[in-house]
Amino acid sequence: MAIDRSKPLSEITFYCKPCYRSFKAEPERIEEAPEQEFHPFEYFAPCPRCGDECAQVHWEKNLLKAYSKATGPKTEEGKTASAANLDGHPTKEEALRTRFNAMKHGLSARTATYFPSKPDGYSFCHGCDVDRVHCSHQSACIKKTELFMLHHAAFDQRNPKHLMGIYADLQASVFAVVQQIIQTIVADGVKVEQVVWDRDSEGNVRVAEYVDEKGERHIIRENMMAHPLFRPLGEMLSRANLSLSDMGMTQKVVEAEENELGRLSGDQDEQESIDEYRKRTLTLLSGMADKIQRSNQQTNSDPKLIEYQQEGGNA
Repeated sequence: MAIDRSKPLSEITFYCKPCYRSFKAEPERIEEAPEQEFHPFEYFAPCPRCGDECAQVHWEKNLLKAYSKATGPKTEEGKTASAANLDGHPTKEEALRTRFNAMKHGLSARTATYFPSKPDGYSFCHGCDVDRVHCSHQSACIKKTELFMLHHAAFDQRNPKHLMGIYADLQASVFAVVQQIIQTIVADGVKVEQVVWDRDSEGNVRVAEYVDEKGERHIIRENMMAHPLFRPLGEMLSRANLSLSDMGMTQKVVEAEENELGRLSGDQDEQESIDEYRKRTLTLLSGMADKIQRSNQQTNSDPKLIEYQQEGGNA
């Protein structure tokens, strides 16, 4: 039975900004909104978690607007014309994109093994932009399923471009962590000193200290060591290809590039000399026909050759 959307609805999806979650409920307050011709009502309800008044989610408003415009063909001619629009589809390019649609269910099942749908149940859910109501009706985490599908598509097509966005974000995150490590080392200092201490017979901690001739107390420190973050910093720089050699900033790489540029400039000079040689060759060949013609004329007018040809002809 078709829903009469010209009248207020009994169940609405609301969104609570403070709680960052959606929920379905009967509207507590309904206001008329004649500017919304597709559905002239605004809905409000209190959040069951924090009690703040919440408005209807935007995507549900957009659905109501789409329903009002999506009438579709009603006559047989219109239905026939609509069906004719499918002729020639899917094209080769469309099939390349849509052939992974059938993988979605299987990938969701695999993802659900490790990441079943659990809105706000994982540590990474706090920053997730997926609607919680929509997520709760899925078999697996939507973000993890998308990650599975992108990797399957990339390996199936042998095309790493599908993963460029993911690994660009990953590289940016690694570099942000590297910056935080550097800032921590600069703030703490490159060396770390430990206080000398022990325990007395009763198990109490005693810090080693002494009093100088001025009566000032000094704590004894020893076991000076490098900052412990130096090691993970070096490992992250090497794994993320952020070392000077990877970025082409070492003296050896710079000199190699300069030598390569010098060789290329030498090759360019040599290429110019080859071009000059070709021009000279073409000039010589252009005069070769005239020289051959003059040589034939001199041969035909040679008296000895003429006498020989006459004697041969008389014989």
